[in-house]
Amino acid sequence: MKITINQAPKYSGQEVTIGGWLLQKRGSGKLQFLQLRDGTGFMQGVVVKANDEELFTVAKGLHQETSMYVTGTIKEDERSSFGYEMEVSGIEIIQSAEGYPITPKEHGPEFLLDNRHLWLRSRKQHAVMNIRNQIIKSTYDFYFENGFKKIDSPILTSSSPEGTTELFHTKYFDEDAYLSQSGQLYAEAAAMAHGKVFTFGPTFRAEKSKTRRHLIEFWMIEPEMAFYNHEDSLVVQEQYVEYLAKNVLENCKLDLEALGRDTTALENIQAPFPRISYTDAIDLLHEKGFDDINWGDDFGSPHETEIANSFDKPVFIVNYPKEIKSFYMSTNPEDPRTVLCADLIAPEGYGEIIGGSERISDYDELKARIEESGLNIDAYEWYLDLRKYGSVPHSGFGLGLERAVAWFSGVQHVRETAPFPRLLNRLYP
Repeated sequence: MKITINQAPKYSGQEVTIGGWLLQKRGSGKLQFLQLRDGTGFMQGVVVKANDEELFTVAKGLHQETSMYVTGTIKEDERSSFGYEMEVSGIEIIQSAEGYPITPKEHGPEFLLDNRHLWLRSRKQHAVMNIRNQIIKSTYDFYFENGFKKIDSPILTSSSPEGTTELFHTKYFDEDAYLSQSGQLYAEAAAMAHGKVFTFGPTFRAEKSKTRRHLIEFWMIEPEMAFYNHEDSLVVQEQYVEYLAKNVLENCKLDLEALGRDTTALENIQAPFPRISYTDAIDLLHEKGFDDINWGDDFGSPHETEIANSFDKPVFIVNYPKEIKSFYMSTNPEDPRTVLCADLIAPEGYGEIIGGSERISDYDELKARIEESGLNIDAYEWYLDLRKYGSVPHSGFGLGLERAVAWFSGVQHVRETAPFPRLLNRLYP
Protein backbone atom coordinates (compact mmCIF):
# COMPACT_ATOMS: atom_id res chain seq x y z
CA MET A 1 0.00 0.00 0.00
CA LYS A 2 1.41 3.40 -1.00
CA ILE A 3 0.97 6.22 1.51
CA THR A 4 2.55 9.59 2.26
CA ILE A 5 4.58 10.43 5.35
CA ASN A 6 1.87 12.57 6.89
CA GLN A 7 -0.47 9.56 6.70
CA ALA A 8 1.94 7.29 8.60
CA PRO A 9 0.23 7.65 12.02
CA LYS A 10 -2.86 5.97 10.55
CA TYR A 11 -0.83 2.89 9.55
CA SER A 12 1.08 2.10 12.72
CA GLY A 13 2.09 -1.58 12.71
CA GLN A 14 1.38 -2.01 8.99
CA GLU A 15 3.74 -2.48 6.06
CA VAL A 16 3.51 0.38 3.56
CA THR A 17 5.46 1.96 0.69
CA ILE A 18 6.41 5.65 0.56
CA GLY A 19 7.86 7.47 -2.44
CA GLY A 20 10.40 10.04 -1.33
CA TRP A 21 13.92 11.41 -1.26
CA LEU A 22 16.89 10.88 1.03
CA LEU A 23 17.49 14.07 2.99
CA GLN A 24 20.42 12.74 5.04
CA LYS A 25 21.70 9.48 6.47
CA ARG A 26 23.91 8.30 9.27
CA GLY A 27 24.82 4.86 10.52
CA SER A 28 27.01 2.38 12.24
CA GLY A 29 28.18 -1.12 11.50
CA LYS A 30 24.75 -2.51 12.37
CA LEU A 31 22.19 0.21 11.58
CA GLN A 32 21.54 2.78 8.88
CA PHE A 33 19.27 5.72 9.71
CA LEU A 34 17.67 7.27 6.64
CA GLN A 35 16.11 10.72 6.97
CA LEU A 36 13.30 10.61 4.42
CA ARG A 37 11.14 13.38 2.98
CA ASP A 38 8.26 13.25 0.51
CA GLY A 39 6.82 16.77 0.46
CA THR A 40 4.24 16.06 3.16
CA GLY A 41 6.71 15.59 5.98
CA PHE A 42 9.91 14.04 7.29
CA MET A 43 10.40 10.61 8.83
CA GLN A 44 13.25 8.32 9.78
CA GLY A 45 13.70 4.94 8.17
CA VAL A 46 15.83 2.35 9.97
CA VAL A 47 17.67 -0.41 8.11
CA VAL A 48 18.92 -3.27 10.33
CA LYS A 49 21.92 -5.20 8.98
CA ALA A 50 20.96 -8.37 10.82
CA ASN A 51 17.62 -8.44 9.02
CA ASP A 52 18.97 -8.09 5.47
CA GLU A 53 22.69 -7.59 4.72
CA GLU A 54 22.07 -6.85 1.01
CA LEU A 55 19.51 -4.16 1.85
CA PHE A 56 21.91 -2.73 4.42
CA THR A 57 24.61 -2.44 1.74
CA VAL A 58 22.16 -0.64 -0.58
CA ALA A 59 21.18 1.78 2.20
CA LYS A 60 24.80 2.46 3.10
CA GLY A 61 25.55 3.46 -0.49
CA LEU A 62 22.66 5.92 -0.91
CA HIS A 63 23.50 9.52 -1.81
CA GLN A 64 21.75 12.67 -0.60
CA GLU A 65 18.58 13.47 -2.61
CA THR A 66 18.37 10.03 -4.21
CA SER A 67 14.73 9.35 -5.10
CA MET A 68 13.25 5.98 -4.21
CA TYR A 69 10.35 3.89 -3.01
CA VAL A 70 10.89 2.74 0.55
CA THR A 71 8.87 -0.16 1.96
CA GLY A 72 8.64 -1.05 5.61
CA THR A 73 6.59 -1.24 8.81
CA ILE A 74 5.44 1.95 10.55
CA LYS A 75 6.32 2.00 14.24
CA GLU A 76 5.79 4.51 17.03
CA ASP A 77 8.90 6.46 18.04
CA GLU A 78 8.56 8.69 21.08
CA ARG A 79 12.03 10.17 20.52
CA SER A 80 11.05 11.97 17.32
CA SER A 81 8.84 15.05 17.14
CA PHE A 82 6.86 13.30 14.38
CA GLY A 83 6.24 10.31 16.66
CA TYR A 84 6.75 7.55 14.09
CA GLU A 85 9.48 5.87 12.07
CA MET A 86 9.74 3.08 9.52
CA GLU A 87 11.59 -0.21 9.90
CA VAL A 88 12.72 -0.58 6.30
CA SER A 89 12.36 -3.90 4.50
CA GLY A 90 12.86 -2.78 0.89
CA ILE A 91 14.37 0.05 -1.19
CA GLU A 92 13.69 0.62 -4.89
CA ILE A 93 15.95 3.36 -6.24
CA ILE A 94 14.32 5.59 -8.84
CA GLN A 95 17.28 7.88 -9.54
CA SER A 96 20.60 7.94 -7.72
CA ALA A 97 21.64 11.55 -7.13
CA GLU A 98 25.31 12.41 -6.74
CA GLY A 99 27.09 15.67 -5.96
CA TYR A 100 24.09 17.47 -4.45
CA PRO A 101 25.45 20.99 -3.77
CA ILE A 102 23.62 21.79 -0.51
CA THR A 103 25.31 19.48 1.96
CA PRO A 104 24.61 19.29 5.73
CA LYS A 105 27.42 21.79 6.40
CA GLU A 106 26.82 25.54 6.84
CA HIS A 107 26.28 27.63 3.70
CA GLY A 108 26.09 31.40 3.33
CA PRO A 109 22.84 33.15 2.27
CA GLU A 110 24.24 34.18 -1.13
CA PHE A 111 25.05 30.57 -2.00
CA LEU A 112 21.67 29.37 -0.77
CA LEU A 113 19.77 32.04 -2.70
CA ASP A 114 21.72 31.19 -5.86
CA ASN A 115 20.51 27.61 -5.30
CA ARG A 116 17.00 28.57 -4.21
CA HIS A 117 15.46 25.96 -6.51
CA LEU A 118 17.20 23.26 -4.42
CA TRP A 119 17.23 25.01 -1.04
CA LEU A 120 13.43 24.69 -0.93
CA ARG A 121 13.95 20.98 -0.19
CA SER A 122 15.62 21.59 3.18
CA ARG A 123 13.77 20.94 6.42
CA LYS A 124 13.70 24.58 7.53
CA GLN A 125 12.68 25.93 4.15
CA HIS A 126 9.98 23.26 3.98
CA ALA A 127 8.72 24.52 7.35
CA VAL A 128 8.70 28.15 6.17
CA MET A 129 6.69 27.22 3.07
CA ASN A 130 4.23 25.26 5.20
CA ILE A 131 3.69 28.33 7.38
CA ARG A 132 3.30 30.46 4.26
CA ASN A 133 0.71 28.02 2.93
CA GLN A 134 -1.18 28.10 6.24
CA ILE A 135 -1.27 31.91 6.21
CA ILE A 136 -2.69 31.82 2.67
CA LYS A 137 -5.36 29.29 3.62
CA SER A 138 -6.25 31.19 6.79
CA THR A 139 -6.46 34.44 4.82
CA TYR A 140 -9.10 33.02 2.51
CA ASP A 141 -10.93 31.43 5.43
CA PHE A 142 -10.99 34.67 7.43
CA TYR A 143 -12.26 36.89 4.65
CA PHE A 144 -14.81 34.43 3.31
CA GLU A 145 -16.13 33.81 6.82
CA ASN A 146 -16.50 37.57 7.30
CA GLY A 147 -18.42 38.29 4.12
CA PHE A 148 -15.63 39.51 1.83
CA LYS A 149 -15.39 38.67 -1.88
CA LYS A 150 -12.11 37.88 -3.65
CA ILE A 151 -11.37 40.30 -6.47
CA ASP A 152 -8.44 39.99 -8.90
CA SER A 153 -6.84 43.31 -9.78
CA PRO A 154 -4.77 43.82 -12.96
CA ILE A 155 -1.02 43.33 -12.87
CA LEU A 156 -0.42 45.76 -15.73
CA THR A 157 -1.58 49.27 -14.82
CA SER A 158 -1.49 52.73 -16.36
CA SER A 159 -0.45 54.61 -13.23
CA SER A 160 1.07 54.32 -9.77
CA PRO A 161 -1.31 53.82 -6.85
CA GLU A 162 1.42 54.98 -4.48
CA GLY A 163 2.43 58.04 -6.48
CA THR A 164 6.10 57.02 -6.67
CA THR A 165 8.61 56.41 -9.43
CA GLU A 166 9.60 52.91 -8.28
CA LEU A 167 7.75 51.30 -11.17
CA PHE A 168 8.67 48.64 -13.72
CA HIS A 169 7.90 50.25 -17.06
CA THR A 170 6.69 48.34 -20.10
CA LYS A 171 4.65 48.99 -23.22
CA TYR A 172 1.04 47.98 -23.63
CA PHE A 173 1.02 48.13 -27.41
CA ASP A 174 1.45 51.91 -28.02
CA GLU A 175 0.72 52.98 -24.42
CA ASP A 176 2.90 53.18 -21.33
CA ALA A 177 2.15 50.57 -18.70
CA TYR A 178 3.65 49.48 -15.38
CA LEU A 179 3.78 46.38 -13.22
CA SER A 180 1.38 46.94 -10.36
CA GLN A 181 2.56 48.22 -6.99
CA SER A 182 -0.81 47.50 -5.41
CA GLY A 183 -4.30 46.25 -6.13
CA GLN A 184 -5.81 48.86 -3.83
CA LEU A 185 -7.32 51.35 -6.26
CA TYR A 186 -9.10 48.61 -8.18
CA ALA A 187 -10.25 47.05 -4.92
CA GLU A 188 -11.82 50.40 -4.02
CA ALA A 189 -13.83 50.27 -7.24
CA ALA A 190 -14.90 46.71 -6.42
CA ALA A 191 -15.89 47.71 -2.88
CA MET A 192 -18.32 50.25 -4.33
CA ALA A 193 -19.98 47.31 -6.09
CA HIS A 194 -19.67 44.52 -3.50
CA GLY A 195 -19.22 46.26 -0.13
CA LYS A 196 -16.29 44.24 1.26
CA VAL A 197 -13.61 42.76 -0.99
CA PHE A 198 -9.99 41.67 -0.89
CA THR A 199 -7.30 41.21 -3.49
CA PHE A 200 -4.40 38.80 -3.21
CA GLY A 201 -1.70 38.94 -5.81
CA PRO A 202 1.86 39.84 -6.79
CA THR A 203 3.14 43.39 -6.47
CA PHE A 204 6.38 44.89 -7.71
CA ARG A 205 8.89 47.53 -6.59
CA ALA A 206 11.56 48.74 -9.01
CA GLU A 207 13.94 49.33 -6.14
CA LYS A 208 17.48 47.93 -6.15
CA SER A 209 17.46 46.87 -2.54
CA LYS A 210 19.46 44.05 -1.01
CA THR A 211 18.25 44.55 2.54
CA ARG A 212 16.86 41.60 4.46
CA ARG A 213 13.42 43.24 4.50
CA HIS A 214 12.80 44.03 0.83
CA LEU A 215 11.82 42.11 -2.28
CA ILE A 216 11.36 43.28 -5.84
CA GLU A 217 8.33 40.99 -6.18
CA PHE A 218 6.11 40.05 -3.25
CA TRP A 219 2.49 39.13 -2.56
CA MET A 220 -0.02 41.44 -0.93
CA ILE A 221 -3.39 40.85 0.74
CA GLU A 222 -5.46 44.04 0.37
CA PRO A 223 -9.00 44.31 1.77
CA GLU A 224 -11.23 47.31 1.01
CA MET A 225 -14.44 47.99 2.93
CA ALA A 226 -17.30 50.36 2.07
CA PHE A 227 -18.95 52.18 5.00
CA TYR A 228 -15.90 51.43 7.23
CA ASN A 229 -14.09 54.31 8.88
CA HIS A 230 -10.51 54.24 10.11
CA GLU A 231 -11.39 52.83 13.53
CA ASP A 232 -13.53 50.08 11.96
CA SER A 233 -10.58 49.09 9.77
CA LEU A 234 -8.20 48.83 12.73
CA VAL A 235 -10.55 46.34 14.38
CA VAL A 236 -10.57 44.17 11.26
CA GLN A 237 -6.77 44.29 11.13
CA GLU A 238 -6.52 43.15 14.75
CA GLN A 239 -8.96 40.31 14.19
CA TYR A 240 -7.18 39.19 11.02
CA VAL A 241 -3.67 39.11 12.52
CA GLU A 242 -4.93 37.36 15.66
CA TYR A 243 -6.69 34.79 13.46
CA LEU A 244 -3.50 34.14 11.48
CA ALA A 245 -1.42 33.69 14.63
CA LYS A 246 -3.92 31.29 16.16
CA ASN A 247 -4.04 29.15 13.01
CA VAL A 248 -0.26 29.03 12.61
CA LEU A 249 0.18 28.00 16.25
CA GLU A 250 -2.47 25.29 15.96
CA ASN A 251 -1.57 23.85 12.55
CA CYS A 252 2.18 24.38 12.18
CA LYS A 253 3.58 23.06 15.47
CA LEU A 254 6.17 20.77 13.86
CA ASP A 255 7.21 23.52 11.46
CA LEU A 256 7.69 26.08 14.24
CA GLU A 257 9.68 23.46 16.17
CA ALA A 258 11.88 22.71 13.15
CA LEU A 259 12.67 26.42 12.89
CA GLY A 260 13.41 26.71 16.59
CA ARG A 261 10.77 29.41 16.84
CA ASP A 262 10.09 30.77 20.31
CA THR A 263 6.29 30.94 20.16
CA THR A 264 5.89 33.21 23.20
CA ALA A 265 5.59 36.32 21.05
CA LEU A 266 3.03 34.63 18.80
CA GLU A 267 0.96 33.58 21.79
CA ASN A 268 0.78 37.25 22.83
CA ILE A 269 -0.90 38.26 19.58
CA GLN A 270 -4.33 38.95 20.99
CA ALA A 271 -6.58 41.91 20.23
CA PRO A 272 -6.82 44.72 21.04
CA PHE A 273 -3.38 45.96 20.02
CA PRO A 274 -1.83 49.05 21.62
CA ARG A 275 -1.81 52.30 19.64
CA ILE A 276 0.59 55.22 19.62
CA SER A 277 0.34 58.35 17.51
CA TYR A 278 3.14 59.28 15.15
CA THR A 279 3.76 62.42 17.21
CA ASP A 280 4.01 60.47 20.46
CA ALA A 281 6.26 57.92 18.74
CA ILE A 282 8.67 60.72 17.78
CA ASP A 283 8.69 61.91 21.38
CA LEU A 284 9.32 58.33 22.56
CA LEU A 285 12.30 57.98 20.24
CA HIS A 286 13.77 61.27 21.48
CA GLU A 287 13.41 60.01 25.05
CA LYS A 288 15.26 56.84 24.01
CA GLY A 289 18.17 58.90 22.67
CA PHE A 290 17.40 58.92 18.93
CA ASP A 291 18.54 62.30 17.58
CA ASP A 292 18.42 61.31 13.90
CA ILE A 293 14.67 61.77 13.41
CA ASN A 294 12.31 64.73 13.71
CA TRP A 295 8.61 65.33 13.21
CA GLY A 296 7.87 64.93 9.50
CA ASP A 297 10.50 62.22 8.88
CA ASP A 298 9.56 58.65 8.10
CA PHE A 299 10.67 55.88 10.42
CA GLY A 300 13.56 53.62 9.58
CA SER A 301 14.06 50.06 10.75
CA PRO A 302 15.86 50.98 14.02
CA HIS A 303 13.06 53.40 14.89
CA GLU A 304 10.31 50.86 14.27
CA THR A 305 12.18 48.26 16.31
CA GLU A 306 12.58 50.62 19.26
CA ILE A 307 8.89 51.54 19.19
CA ALA A 308 7.85 47.89 18.95
CA ASN A 309 10.15 46.95 21.85
CA SER A 310 8.15 49.30 24.07
CA PHE A 311 5.16 46.95 23.81
CA ASP A 312 4.61 43.21 24.27
CA LYS A 313 2.52 42.71 21.15
CA PRO A 314 2.04 44.30 17.71
CA VAL A 315 1.49 48.07 17.92
CA PHE A 316 -0.34 50.50 15.65
CA ILE A 317 1.42 53.77 14.86
CA VAL A 318 -1.42 56.08 13.81
CA ASN A 319 -1.81 59.46 12.11
CA TYR A 320 1.38 60.04 10.13
CA PRO A 321 2.16 63.43 8.54
CA LYS A 322 0.31 64.01 5.29
CA GLU A 323 3.49 64.78 3.35
CA ILE A 324 5.02 61.32 3.83
CA LYS A 325 1.89 59.31 3.05
CA SER A 326 -0.05 58.53 -0.11
CA PHE A 327 -2.35 61.03 -1.78
CA TYR A 328 -5.57 59.06 -1.20
CA MET A 329 -5.51 59.11 2.62
CA SER A 330 -8.16 61.12 4.49
CA THR A 331 -7.11 64.14 6.51
CA ASN A 332 -7.21 63.72 10.27
CA PRO A 333 -9.88 66.22 11.45
CA GLU A 334 -8.17 66.55 14.86
CA ASP A 335 -4.83 67.49 13.30
CA PRO A 336 -4.93 68.51 9.60
CA ARG A 337 -1.17 68.05 9.35
CA THR A 338 -1.77 64.30 9.58
CA VAL A 339 -3.91 61.65 7.92
CA LEU A 340 -6.18 58.85 9.18
CA CYS A 341 -3.74 56.00 8.68
CA ALA A 342 -1.90 53.34 10.64
CA ASP A 343 1.09 51.05 10.27
CA LEU A 344 1.05 47.83 12.28
CA ILE A 345 4.55 47.20 13.62
CA ALA A 346 5.47 43.65 14.56
CA PRO A 347 7.63 42.91 17.61
CA GLU A 348 11.10 41.31 17.50
CA GLY A 349 12.38 43.74 14.88
CA TYR A 350 10.22 42.57 11.96
CA GLY A 351 8.90 46.05 11.23
CA GLU A 352 5.79 47.09 9.37
CA ILE A 353 3.42 44.23 8.64
CA ILE A 354 0.32 46.20 7.63
CA GLY A 355 -0.24 49.68 6.24
CA GLY A 356 -3.76 51.07 5.96
CA SER A 357 -5.92 54.16 6.01
CA GLU A 358 -9.32 55.67 5.58
CA ARG A 359 -9.57 56.77 1.95
CA ILE A 360 -10.62 60.24 0.82
CA SER A 361 -14.30 60.05 -0.15
CA ASP A 362 -14.79 63.66 -1.28
CA TYR A 363 -14.29 64.36 -5.00
CA ASP A 364 -12.84 67.87 -4.69
CA GLU A 365 -10.45 66.91 -1.91
CA LEU A 366 -9.13 63.90 -3.78
CA LYS A 367 -8.70 65.85 -7.01
CA ALA A 368 -6.74 68.53 -5.15
CA ARG A 369 -4.50 65.91 -3.53
CA ILE A 370 -3.78 64.27 -6.89
CA GLU A 371 -2.79 67.63 -8.35
CA GLU A 372 -0.68 68.53 -5.29
CA SER A 373 1.18 65.25 -5.70
CA GLY A 374 2.09 66.12 -9.28
CA LEU A 375 0.25 63.15 -10.76
CA ASN A 376 -1.42 63.01 -14.15
CA ILE A 377 -5.06 63.80 -13.42
CA ASP A 378 -6.21 62.05 -16.62
CA ALA A 379 -4.82 58.73 -15.38
CA TYR A 380 -7.01 58.98 -12.28
CA GLU A 381 -10.30 60.08 -13.86
CA TRP A 382 -11.77 56.63 -13.31
CA TYR A 383 -10.65 56.72 -9.67
CA LEU A 384 -12.29 60.13 -9.23
CA ASP A 385 -15.51 58.66 -10.69
CA LEU A 386 -15.81 56.59 -7.51
CA ARG A 387 -16.26 59.90 -5.65
CA LYS A 388 -18.75 61.29 -8.19
CA TYR A 389 -21.28 58.47 -8.17
CA GLY A 390 -22.44 57.36 -4.73
CA SER A 391 -19.28 57.98 -2.71
CA VAL A 392 -19.21 56.62 0.84
CA PRO A 393 -16.66 56.51 3.67
CA HIS A 394 -14.38 53.55 3.07
CA SER A 395 -11.13 52.13 4.38
CA GLY A 396 -8.61 49.45 3.59
CA PHE A 397 -5.16 48.08 4.27
CA GLY A 398 -2.47 45.83 2.88
CA LEU A 399 -0.50 43.00 4.49
CA GLY A 400 2.75 41.89 2.88
CA LEU A 401 2.72 38.11 2.83
CA GLU A 402 6.46 37.45 2.82
CA ARG A 403 7.19 39.82 5.71
CA ALA A 404 4.34 38.28 7.72
CA VAL A 405 5.75 34.81 7.02
CA ALA A 406 9.19 35.96 8.19
CA TRP A 407 7.66 37.22 11.43
CA PHE A 408 5.57 34.13 12.18
CA SER A 409 8.33 31.70 11.27
CA GLY A 410 11.09 33.69 13.00
CA VAL A 411 13.52 33.77 10.05
CA GLN A 412 15.79 36.77 9.61
CA HIS A 413 15.56 37.31 5.86
CA VAL A 414 12.31 38.13 4.05
CA ARG A 415 14.00 36.64 0.97
CA GLU A 416 13.86 33.23 2.61
CA THR A 417 10.05 33.32 2.73
CA ALA A 418 9.37 33.78 -1.00
CA PRO A 419 9.39 30.60 -3.11
CA PHE A 420 11.46 32.28 -5.85
CA PRO A 421 12.39 35.83 -4.80
CA ARG A 422 13.16 38.20 -7.65
CA LEU A 423 16.42 39.73 -6.53
CA LEU A 424 19.02 41.95 -8.10
CA ASN A 425 21.02 39.76 -10.51
CA ARG A 426 18.72 36.81 -9.80
CA LEU A 427 15.93 36.51 -12.33
CA TYR A 428 14.56 32.98 -12.27
CA PRO A 429 13.02 31.45 -15.40
